[in-house]
Amino acid sequence: MKTQHDPTTPLPPGAARSWLRMRAVSRRHAYVLVRSPHRLFDVTLWPLVDVLMFGSLASFVGTGNASGGKQAAGYLLAGIILWHIVYQSQIAVSTGFLEETWSRNLLNLMITPIREIEYVGGVALFGMAKLVIGVGLMMIGGFVFFSFNITSLGFAVVPIAAVLLLVGWAISLFVIGVVLRYGPGAEALAWGVMFVVLPLSGVFYPIDALPAAVRPIAFALPTTYAFAALRGVVDGEALDWSYVGIAAGGALVLSLLAFWYLVSMLKLFRRRGYVTRYA
Repeated sequence: MKTQHDPTTPLPPGAARSWLRMRAVSRRHAYVLVRSPHRLFDVTLWPLVDVLMFGSLASFVGTGNASGGKQAAGYLLAGIILWHIVYQSQIAVSTGFLEETWSRNLLNLMITPIREIEYVGGVALFGMAKLVIGVGLMMIGGFVFFSFNITSLGFAVVPIAAVLLLVGWAISLFVIGVVLRYGPGAEALAWGVMFVVLPLSGVFYPIDALPAAVRPIAFALPTTYAFAALRGVVDGEALDWSYVGIAAGGALVLSLLAFWYLVSMLKLFRRRGYVTRYA
């Protein structure tokens, strides 16, 4: 049996090579997860805890007010389930890169023929699997514990979820760029940035409920418009495509800026030899 590539055998075309490399990166992270099952905390226990906490809060707020309690439960449970799309997509890609720094594998990775976009694609592919597990558990938990079925909101959830997925990936690219520039000390940003975006996005309430001083920041976030559209759907209204359009446009701009920042920091990382921080 041959163990090496036969030089007489042509390599697969460019697209196929890219797919094989992305799949290899995804499998690498899957092997790490199998060997370290405690890493499933973010996609199993944490989502269920969030469902219990926010669902119980909704039940308490709605005590003695059936219609108000149902509305509160819809806002809180739909909001936290779709928020986990942003969270899981961001944390999967960010920690996927951090895994290379923790294992001192970054230098080895940089001397392989894999391109940056292929690596990010592979990590995002594996992150999608974690996303499906995490959000799926939340949907099941919401239905079992609080009789809340988010699929009852219909197709309107799909474009909102797509926008939030793109936002999560954009934030992860920014986080990776910061870690490349400032080193391991910036790793806390991978988790901390989401706790800044969460209250400013109006996940559970209208932006008018925020202090006036921070509302301009909230209006600049694409997630704000995505969750505003979600609350309208929870109230039984038709999907507000103007909100979805603004959110999609903002997510696209955010992605382009994050990609530009990552590329700039990667060039600086190579030029200044910052890889020695992880060797």
